[in-house]
Amino acid sequence: MADEHTPEPKPEVEVETDPTVFYVPVSDRAGHPLTREQVAHVDGLSGFALVVEKGPRAGMTYLLRPGNTTVGRHPESDIFLNDVTVSRQHCRFVISNESLSVEDSGSTNGTYVNEQRVDQADLEAGDEVLVGRFHFLVAHGDA
Repeated sequence: MADEHTPEPKPEVEVETDPTVFYVPVSDRAGHPLTREQVAHVDGLSGFALVVEKGPRAGMTYLLRPGNTTVGRHPESDIFLNDVTVSRQHCRFVISNESLSVEDSGSTNGTYVNEQRVDQADLEAGDEVLVGRFHFLVAHGDA
């Protein structure tokens, strides 16, 4: 009988050429979404990140830097999401004083945090942010 307290193995992190993006394989987590505790303390990650848990690009992780990070279908967005469900200038994530928030930019389909449509919301690790068909989990690292 397996020990109930044995932690699940952590996924390996593959770094891509863009230093603000890395990939976490989600096939090993099929049917087992990340828990709030897992995304609150991600090894090797410094600060906040967004993990695409469901939808196009599942497993892709975007590191967020202090200041503003724009998200949208416009090619010059910091996080470019080329999908018709995403507005050209959909939303932005703001990091200031070690806190993270999201602000909708007047998008057509809205920005959702934990299933509630928001104009602005403070975020913490484990929150789910929906931008079009992209389901992001807010993650935080201890590095």
